[in-house]
Amino acid sequence: MPYDEFVKGPNWQQSSGPYVNRKFQADDLWPHGAGSETGGGNKDALTDGLHPVLAVDGQTVADGRPLNVTGVVVSYLAATETVILNVADGYIVRAYVANVTAYAAGDADTFETAPSVGQPVYVDDSDDLSAGVTLSMSPLNDATVWNPMAGILMRCQDEYTDGGVGGAIAAEDDPWPKEWANTLTEYAVCVMLFNGWREFKPVG
Repeated sequence: MPYDEFVKGPNWQQSSGPYVNRKFQADDLWPHGAGSETGGGNKDALTDGLHPVLAVDGQTVADGRPLNVTGVVVSYLAATETVILNVADGYIVRAYVANVTAYAAGDADTFETAPSVGQPVYVDDSDDLSAGVTLSMSPLNDATVWNPMAGILMRCQDEYTDGGVGGAIAAEDDPWPKEWANTLTEYAVCVMLFNGWREFKPVG
């Protein structure tokens, strides 16, 4: 299903911390707003109450991509166009993630169908993704530019077998590993944020 608006609602936070909140100008962050993507498409506009995962500055390789700090929007103040971004490693959020793992000739080409906890997730500014989606499982965007690492797939609070916040679930109802479509599809899942630039090792 297409997600045309960034994550909102009370359950976007899936852990009680940690918090490393820092203030940025909205134009220091991407991808959001009209014309924000390198592919030429548009993203949802920031408003208070929306919580996308974004990258800080450096949307081009010349400006330092993919060694970007990433984080989740905590709040947005339209009057000053400032954003409070939590850039802490280990914070868990609910986010929209596209299952694309690679692009070919500018189009989504291969897809993750059986994701597991711990798989990497990236800030992806490809225009293949819906307006409310900033994350995918592809290390490169549709212009073959490296994407910044945002974190890893993680269980939500109510996805732990036989216990956890939200009540117990039986082993046979364990939602992991998940079964995803073998076509471009976007899912609401949990992501543990991690500024992967410290360990970034390009392949190829």
